[in-house]
Amino acid sequence: MASKNRHLLANISVFGISQLKYQSPYMVAWWSAVFPGFGHYLLCQYLRGTLLTLAEVIINTLAHINEAMVYSFSGQFELAKSVIEPKWAFGYLAIYLIAVGDSFRSAIYQNKLHQLALLEYKGNHTVHISPIEIQYIEKKNPLIGALYSFFFPGLGQLYNQRFGLAFYAMFWWWIYLILSNFHESILFLWHGRLEDSISILHPHWLLFMPSVLFGSIYFTYRTTIEHNRLFQIEQQHYLMKRYQQARLRIFS
Repeated sequence: MASKNRHLLANISVFGISQLKYQSPYMVAWWSAVFPGFGHYLLCQYLRGTLLTLAEVIINTLAHINEAMVYSFSGQFELAKSVIEPKWAFGYLAIYLIAVGDSFRSAIYQNKLHQLALLEYKGNHTVHISPIEIQYIEKKNPLIGALYSFFFPGLGQLYNQRFGLAFYAMFWWWIYLILSNFHESILFLWHGRLEDSISILHPHWLLFMPSVLFGSIYFTYRTTIEHNRLFQIEQQHYLMKRYQQARLRIFS
């Protein structure tokens, strides 16, 4: 039974599947650098990942980090320096660096726990039934999940049955779309009004969107692969346990 495992490989709850998995610490740290909190999502540390993403949006907004980046990219360094709010920027830098370092350290340790969990594996629950939700291990197509996230971040997480994170991501994607005026900009561009399309965009909120979009795609793709691997591990363990004493006869 899964309860006898000293190191549990995975857990199925009402919110979805959380599992130990082998990952490159450098890739995890990279996604933390792209958007603080994303690296912790890859490690299934959803609470701290959510708090870090909230901190990124709130403190970035108060410190005007994205506006300063836009001015820097366009060579307007004096404007970049003038728009930065120092009392928030220093705190933002500290949280940013610690988030990257913490995700890197956690990834290294989780890789060790993953190896121990595999060595001690004695089976895992495959279905969780509660009054409000049914969760289960199922094989799925990683490309389908990534495609869902491409069309609207959050849908890929819904595909993987992580519905809490799915609706959190969908909520924030709507916020970014509305505050950046992205849809209005696309309409102007569609009608050939290029200058209006550019002028209506809000750069601060627009700069969040590429990180969120591609982060959601990558997270969904990797999560689907790991769920499939967990399905295979559980199926292999069950079949070995169920048929280890059986004698297969092809010819009588």
